[in-house]
Amino acid sequence: MKRKEILLAVIIGGSVLLFFGLMFLAVLSGPGDDSGIDLGGDKVAVIEVHGIISNPTDFIRQIKKYSKESSVPVIVLDIDSPGGGVAASQEMYEEINKAREKGKKIVASMRSVAASGGYYIACAADTIVANPGTITGSIGVIFEFPIVEELLKKVGVKFEVVKSGELKDVGSMWRDMSPKERKMAQDLINDTYDQFVDVIVKERGMEREEVLDLADGRVFTGRMAMELQLVDTLGNLEDAIKIAGQMADIKGEPRVVKERPYRRVTIWDVLTRGVEKLTSLADYDKFFPKLQYLYR
Repeated sequence: MKRKEILLAVIIGGSVLLFFGLMFLAVLSGPGDDSGIDLGGDKVAVIEVHGIISNPTDFIRQIKKYSKESSVPVIVLDIDSPGGGVAASQEMYEEINKAREKGKKIVASMRSVAASGGYYIACAADTIVANPGTITGSIGVIFEFPIVEELLKKVGVKFEVVKSGELKDVGSMWRDMSPKERKMAQDLINDTYDQFVDVIVKERGMEREEVLDLADGRVFTGRMAMELQLVDTLGNLEDAIKIAGQMADIKGEPRVVKERPYRRVTIWDVLTRGVEKLTSLADYDKFFPKLQYLYR
């Protein structure tokens, strides 16, 4: 009997220790800065904007956090993105402007690609730095969705829609657009296109006609963009950090703060991501029509 009680106690105790150990590791590996507490205003915060822009929540959280820190007078946006959703890009742009209103200096560093929505975000910066070979520009809007009507016919499937109004299911993947629907979609595109142009005119100090001449969706290298006044100077991320330090009057090398990854990848992550990829193949949301500032 005593042996069973001892074994039970060991199992319970081990489980408790394992639980708290995992909790401790989770705390250690959670998001945080790569430097300790410092009261001096000598820090440059770096925020990554990598990949397609879809959910701005984490970016907004980070920029709000650094906007409140007196030890961070300047923020560098590390942009390597072809753009993404119109609304998501605009939310990020607005949050950057709020940080500027609070007195923060902003520098945008363009990596391999900072096009369309990626460039839209960069426009909110006080200074834009690009590599000579950065792909940027792609000023414009796309509205896309697949049409599977012919495919469904081949397999004998018909999709019936009952709607409250003629334009209720604009962008349906089950049929071609009507002329009236196409006009409505074009109106949406034209309006969000004008919003993009307005931002460039405002932030880059350019004439509207100058911007319109460039805003046909074409892309530029970083060097071409600088000649066209879309970019301020050429350089890499390290150069952008140095420029940020100078803008904030930081003496010597600025201390860089950047959120570390949440945690290292585990075997569980590999398994769950595999399942997520399989289920995402049937993700209906991917087929919704969306307005996008996106470079293809």
